[in-house]
Amino acid sequence: MKKKILAVIAAGLIALGSFGVSDAASREEVAAIHVEKAFDFQYWNDDSPTKAKIIEFVEDVTNPYSSNYIPPEDRIATFDMDGTFYCETAPLYFQEMMFFKRVLDDKNYTAPKKYVNLAKKIQPKVYAKEKLTPAESKLYIEGLTAVYAGMTDEEYRALVREFMQTNEDGFTNLKRGEAFYLPMVEIISYLTNNGFNVYIDTACGVSTTRELVNGIIPIQFDRIIGTDFNYTSTNMGKDAPKDHFFDRFKEKIIISGKPIIENGKTVKIFSILNQIGKKPVLAFGNSSGDSGMLEYTLQDNKYRSMSFFVICDDVERERGNLNRAKSDTALALKRGWNPISMRNEFKTIYGDNVKRAK
Repeated sequence: MKKKILAVIAAGLIALGSFGVSDAASREEVAAIHVEKAFDFQYWNDDSPTKAKIIEFVEDVTNPYSSNYIPPEDRIATFDMDGTFYCETAPLYFQEMMFFKRVLDDKNYTAPKKYVNLAKKIQPKVYAKEKLTPAESKLYIEGLTAVYAGMTDEEYRALVREFMQTNEDGFTNLKRGEAFYLPMVEIISYLTNNGFNVYIDTACGVSTTRELVNGIIPIQFDRIIGTDFNYTSTNMGKDAPKDHFFDRFKEKIIISGKPIIENGKTVKIFSILNQIGKKPVLAFGNSSGDSGMLEYTLQDNKYRSMSFFVICDDVERERGNLNRAKSDTALALKRGWNPISMRNEFKTIYGDNVKRAK
């Protein structure tokens, strides 16, 4: 009888484990991902060339007897976020989609008329993945910061947390706060658990990124590099920030709403120099916006180095674009970046219950 009871319990545990893998992964399940050894990976196909390359690289450069050994303090890995380990296709980046909610649906905010008119005009285009005019794009980018002017950082992050609870467009069973590529989270976990210093180097806003990954991706806040808001003080007046005495009893720091400098392309290299101070040995991206980081990692590196390029070529479990996937793969091969095929290498993306909406 005792053996039968134990067998039933074991079967139940196996069933629960399988359920966790096949369902859409919650934030708690993403946070529980732990990969330390090669056999710990469960979200990659067995024949994945990327998984094999990463494992071989890590085992080589962490072996003190290898000629390619890299000291722990120099094991720097940088990851873009949107499209690299987090969804960017539903139908656009997190912050860009949050703009529409802020301008059109936030009952506690009255947006300037020009942004309301813009949102109503371009929202159908964004959902249809149609190209915006230069004037529309310029005003859209301006609005991404202007509509949060006057908010404190915590007030803004509260909006991010609220938006994380909304559903990703174009998918079933997927909230924005859960839209992480499980195989890529495994790579981050594997590197972290093998002595690598992992950084996020993204064009997404720093505060947005911190809130999205908080508690589930094993990366410290000071290792998150992104596009910064411009801040001011409620009592700044005509002072320059460098000359202003901040009085904690009379004022607070708020978002100014002024335009930002996007952390993309070559700016990502400047961010690495200014905020890391060491050249990465591994870099992961998915678009031309990551090209600076990918190229810089491979240029005159004193250590063995590799760059990887995530290709969104899955049209059933993701909103892949095969024409772009073909050109991205060609670019990656031309530049010496290792292409990662979501379609061929990912056993699952968000969990098997997440489907592309028909």
